[in-house]
Amino acid sequence: MIVEYIRYTLAPDACEAFERDYARAALVLDASEHCLAYELSRCVDEPHRYLLRIEWDSAEGHLQGFRGSPEFRDFLAAIRGYIGAIEEMRHYAPTAVAGAKTATA
Repeated sequence: MIVEYIRYTLAPDACEAFERDYARAALVLDASEHCLAYELSRCVDEPHRYLLRIEWDSAEGHLQGFRGSPEFRDFLAAIRGYIGAIEEMRHYAPTAVAGAKTATA
């Protein structure tokens, strides 16, 4: 498993549409066999900043499987207008350092 983090900084008036469009894009993530989980979080201190966390089965599953799928077109169509707002997009591999507690929303 790998974890992808994407940080966005939006214009303050774009937040409502961003969340709506990502809810639409999430339907594609739900349907992907390579996506294990995801979460879109909004910054409390600066509400025009967001962090998207996606768990993928592997880097290959994300980059070749998901991005190579016909469904990726629908995902991209939903979020295309926000690509320029990406500050960082990286894949991370979990380490052995982890807490026993699980965060709940």
